[in-house]
Amino acid sequence: MTSNVAALRRTVERHLPLGLALLVGGGIWYSATGALGVRSPLPGALVLAVAVAAGWAAGIVHRRRWPLFAAAAVAWLLLAAWPAGVAASWQAGLRLRGRRRLGGFLAGAAVVLTLGVLVGQAVGGERRLTTATPGNAVAMAAWLVVFPLVVGLWIRARRDTLAALRDRAARLEREQEARAERARAEERARIAREMHDVVAHRVSLMVVRAGALEVTAADPATVEAAALIRSTGRQALTDLREVLGVLRQAGGGSSPAPAEPAPGGPAVPGGSDTAPLPGLAGVDELVRESRAAGLRVERRDEGRPAAVPATVGRTVYRVVQEALTNVRKHAADAAVTVRLHHQSGGIEVSVRNGPSTAGAGLPGAGLGLVGLRERVELLGGRLEAGPRDGGFLVRALIPVEEER
Repeated sequence: MTSNVAALRRTVERHLPLGLALLVGGGIWYSATGALGVRSPLPGALVLAVAVAAGWAAGIVHRRRWPLFAAAAVAWLLLAAWPAGVAASWQAGLRLRGRRRLGGFLAGAAVVLTLGVLVGQAVGGERRLTTATPGNAVAMAAWLVVFPLVVGLWIRARRDTLAALRDRAARLEREQEARAERARAEERARIAREMHDVVAHRVSLMVVRAGALEVTAADPATVEAAALIRSTGRQALTDLREVLGVLRQAGGGSSPAPAEPAPGGPAVPGGSDTAPLPGLAGVDELVRESRAAGLRVERRDEGRPAAVPATVGRTVYRVVQEALTNVRKHAADAAVTVRLHHQSGGIEVSVRNGPSTAGAGLPGAGLGLVGLRERVELLGGRLEAGPRDGGFLVRALIPVEEER
């Protein structure tokens, strides 16, 4: 149905100039012969020439307007023929924009109508009665100028409105596509952070343990294997950093806050298959793993422990996990303190390491603390991370709503 209407509209628009030319030319001829207006005493050849010229002018009005305006004035003054004047006023409403142009057209039309009254009075007879008496002059002005001009203005306003609506729909569609692309880019950034959270922690543990085995093992084959594992792990972290860099660039360089999963659901937004993060109970396992990897970790608990929502427990786990991962990367020989302070309105978790004498640490992707801050802020908390007394401190305060 829509395609048929569009095809009909294209057909009408394609043949409109020819149709308008035939209507104007034929209308002038029949008007001048008395069939549709005042019979003209002028020779038929002159009438035909005016009709043909007016029809030609109407046919090219979409390219040039002034020939039709001139033909309408000549046809009215010579023949008292109205078709060209009606077409000219209609086209003026359609095509003339701006008050100055419309005002100029109305002024020109007033001059032509005034001259038409004078010509009608001079010619006399039927023409004077039809065009020069006060009542008929006003009626002719309304018929020739006002009504077709108003119709043209209405059609133009309707076209402009439809064009504006189409532009708005196209703009909304482009904005929707942009939002969808931005959502995809943000999802890539979230995936990059979750890959860092899940993979970097385990690989760094593997590298640290392989390094310890390389130092303590007596068997040359074991030492060689441990060195290979350590170098392979370091290369894996470097490759991971590069891949995450590509993902983050594809995400526009900015990352939104990751959605917190429902209890027992996946930890990665968007339905990833990663296992859910442990809660507070998993902090002890993180400490044991870090100690097994050679870190000097001390665990401190303050206040009266109370049950916390699963989302808060997972966020506490992530703070400790990310902080210990960073310590293993950058200060593996430093003493570390993990402190959980249970308060009435929330829980404060801090991981602080002392000064380090080690050289360059393991490569990092630089996304862990970004995602960590967003996780904490998503729960209404705040996180601070930075150097402190020669070491580094990561501290988060996460509110816990009291049960009613």
